[in-house]
Amino acid sequence: MGSPPIRVPRWPAAAPEGPDFAAIRAEFDVPEEFPAEVVAEAERRAAQPRLPELDATDVPLVTVDPVGSRDLDQAVHLAARGYGYRISYAIADVGAAVDPGGPLDAEARRRGQTLYNPDRRIPLHPTVLSEGAASLLPDQLRAAALWTIDLDADGEPVRVDLRRARVRSRAQLDYASVQAQADAGTLPDPLALLPTIGTLLQERAAERGALELGTPDQEVRATPDGWALVFRGDLPVEGWNAEISLLTGRCAAALMLDGGVGVLRTLPPARPEDVARLRLLAPALGVDWPADVSPRAVIAGLDPGRPGHAAFLEEAVTLLRGAAYTAFEGALPDQPGHGGVGAPYAHVTAPLRRLVDRFGTEVCLALAAGRQPSPELRAALPELPALMAASDRRTRDVERAVVEATEAWVLRGREGETFPAVVADAEDGRGTVVLDDLAVRGRCTGEGLRPGTRVRVRLEQADVGTRTVRFALAGPA
Repeated sequence: MGSPPIRVPRWPAAAPEGPDFAAIRAEFDVPEEFPAEVVAEAERRAAQPRLPELDATDVPLVTVDPVGSRDLDQAVHLAARGYGYRISYAIADVGAAVDPGGPLDAEARRRGQTLYNPDRRIPLHPTVLSEGAASLLPDQLRAAALWTIDLDADGEPVRVDLRRARVRSRAQLDYASVQAQADAGTLPDPLALLPTIGTLLQERAAERGALELGTPDQEVRATPDGWALVFRGDLPVEGWNAEISLLTGRCAAALMLDGGVGVLRTLPPARPEDVARLRLLAPALGVDWPADVSPRAVIAGLDPGRPGHAAFLEEAVTLLRGAAYTAFEGALPDQPGHGGVGAPYAHVTAPLRRLVDRFGTEVCLALAAGRQPSPELRAALPELPALMAASDRRTRDVERAVVEATEAWVLRGREGETFPAVVADAEDGRGTVVLDDLAVRGRCTGEGLRPGTRVRVRLEQADVGTRTVRFALAGPA
């Protein structure tokens, strides 16, 4: 879809034996420690917070994040309003703590985003801000950009208000606990309407043609026996919560497009040739695709637990090629939409963890107040796409290297063993397989590899140093 929730691992008190993740970060030039002048500025800002005049501490906001999170960007309150709903969504006001052109700003531009590794997080801002004075921690007075979005009974926005305000979160909640409360019908009052509103927003997304693949993420976790790999899917509550963020991003994009200035997260529509290729692949993978049904509708009906469907979802990633950041002023972008969201969309809800969100929020605050963004803010916008592209590329490279090193680690010494697996993709005797029991993806060779089929594969190589795992087809499952 658009901007999925940022995964936050639970870091172990002491890292178990395993790959050298610090060496991977060094290989990709990840900046780990902050320069002294950056830390000094962050400490000054933390000691003297800039709080807005508007007092919204009467709104009983709560945060919902993975267990153990400290960098809390968003706090929410949901309420019924006449024949519709009101969403109060407070976003950490990082712009109140970071001066354009100062040391904090320069370092954030160098980093681009918070990087989450299995052994530690490498934050965008010093933790005195990102996990302290700027974070929407419970029972603390904080500066926020407060979005108030009124929806009609169908979940369509009918009024949007944005302004700086001081807020106070009432509680820090986590996804698993909130899901248990939703299942039991005991959600706390600020979130009681989350299933209703989240479902409405998902229905509207389906009508727009928004595309959600729903493929499980490959995640590295600490266990008593060392690092392990798991496949993790979203809980329903995570999907509902993500819809609130996506709605806010759509409202932000509308403000920017109406005001003629901003930076959008864009994704072109799926290319016809990619859709045609998937349609040809569908029958072989046991996927029913009637002629008059959209790709989104087909994908929504798939079961990732079925090997053929899982392989189809792996291939469907090609429909989401070409995501970018698009800055503009004056002339509107030729392609302002986001194919995953099904509408124009902007990143504004994670400023503690992603550079572009601070600038997007500042643009929206100015436009919502009826004025143009400052010259220094407008001058920064054209630089953001390249900064974010470089940061995204480094993050992808590091995350992939971490997973590949862990795959090799968990398989080391088992060369020659065979494993049950599913073929995810294959062409000309080469492909990718997913092991049944170890959440490992690896390259495989062998005539007869066909996407969506169950096979047995023999481990040929597991080299932690080169992060290489290779399999050979051993026969049918």
